[in-house]
Amino acid sequence: MRDLSASHKEPMSKVDTAWLRMETPHNLMMITGLLFLDELPQYDQFLHVLEKNFLKFRRFRQKAVQTASGAFWQDDPYFDIKAHVRRIGLPGAADYRELQDMVSHLASTPLDKTKPLWQFHIIENYVNGPVIVARIHHCYADGIALIQVLLAMTSTNRHKSLALDANEQPREKHQKLGMLKQIINPAQKQLNQSLKLVAKASELGLKVLQDPSLLEKGLHEAVEITEELLTALTLPDDPKTLLKQPLGVRKRVAWSHSLDLEQVKALARATGTTVNDVLISSLAGAIRNYLVLHGETPEDVRIRATVPVNLRPLHHARELGNHFGLVFLELPIDEANPLSRLKLVHEEMNRLKSSRQALVSLGLLSLLGMAPAPVQNLLLEQFSQKASAVLTNVPGPQVPLYIAGCGIRKVMFWVPQNGSIGVGVSILSYNGKVEFGLIADKNLIPRPQEVIRFFPKEFEALELAILMQPWEGCIDMTHLRWLEAELSVELAQWSEVE
Repeated sequence: MRDLSASHKEPMSKVDTAWLRMETPHNLMMITGLLFLDELPQYDQFLHVLEKNFLKFRRFRQKAVQTASGAFWQDDPYFDIKAHVRRIGLPGAADYRELQDMVSHLASTPLDKTKPLWQFHIIENYVNGPVIVARIHHCYADGIALIQVLLAMTSTNRHKSLALDANEQPREKHQKLGMLKQIINPAQKQLNQSLKLVAKASELGLKVLQDPSLLEKGLHEAVEITEELLTALTLPDDPKTLLKQPLGVRKRVAWSHSLDLEQVKALARATGTTVNDVLISSLAGAIRNYLVLHGETPEDVRIRATVPVNLRPLHHARELGNHFGLVFLELPIDEANPLSRLKLVHEEMNRLKSSRQALVSLGLLSLLGMAPAPVQNLLLEQFSQKASAVLTNVPGPQVPLYIAGCGIRKVMFWVPQNGSIGVGVSILSYNGKVEFGLIADKNLIPRPQEVIRFFPKEFEALELAILMQPWEGCIDMTHLRWLEAELSVELAQWSEVE
């Protein structure tokens, strides 16, 4: 007879505990992702890949257990991988709308708390090829960690992906480490902080919050961190737009046409901005157009999005858990001119690069993981009132990947929202393409594709604005001529929605 009392337990980190406790009927703390494949994987072969390379992360065999005194990880004595991997057939035409409805339903359905909090759904009959839907609770891992999990489950070679071994060949392992450095390192540079400063400031932030007398000792770091916390707490609430209304319990998802990453990079180089600036500017334009379409006049309105910033050292990249902070990003939806909007976004991003908001929020999440649930809920509600959306931008691998012998054509994911925030925006780059996704509370945006369709249009509008009205002294003419050539031969075509 199995001795259930002998199940291994280990304490959950305070930050992961905070994410576990954030879940409400209005906002499930679950990351939902899609892998669009070029062929259907054999069920047993897919299970084999998960057994060897997904479950090598022991955390995925463990349940997240929450008690009045805290939370811990516990081995599931009844673990059965087949309880977590299901095959699905779409009804009707099995087209975009049917897939959208299915993923929306899954994104609105809680994971089974009696088991480890993850599931894979293999959709076998989608008209554009098989799709794998992954659902993983946020307390298990953040976006950067999940990219590492994806790399562990895949290969850059179709044949090798059929026989992956947890002990990879040195060459394959080195190649994946190189891809991971490309993902981790740019994210770290957003804060322009050294790893020592991250560790020091995070620890110091906790000490200051627990012992305000430290301020009297003239600690420069403590002063700056406390100022950031006070600034965040005293931000005015976001304005009441269509995006800031009471929430329901159902989510709707949508995804856009792919953008060519090289084209985005060329536009960024031409304007002296960054890829992030260009994409966020296009997002702000898409939101503006949606609000105007539904009768709102955002001429004097700006909204904020909370943006995760990676604080994970490269040597911790293979660990699960959450290692990021949050910053408030102002979206200039009041600006109709694409060039002026890009300039405003660029200035805002530069301001955030010297901010310590992310460090403060990481320390605050640790405190929330220790605080009583009512205190955590009160502070989360305060913070969530100051933003209308969550925005995540994850740089993924720029080479084609294969899983269980199947090519991954496209990757998409959606992040959870918290408190009273009901809109989540996801930007992901993979294999030379940029993907854009939206998840929204059905009460706020019943048809999120109405927002999505404006995203590539706003990118096109920015390109045309550069060609017609260049910023004097800010346009790189070499890259401007490159853009002109691309447009003139009509190479900048959007791929079909999956």
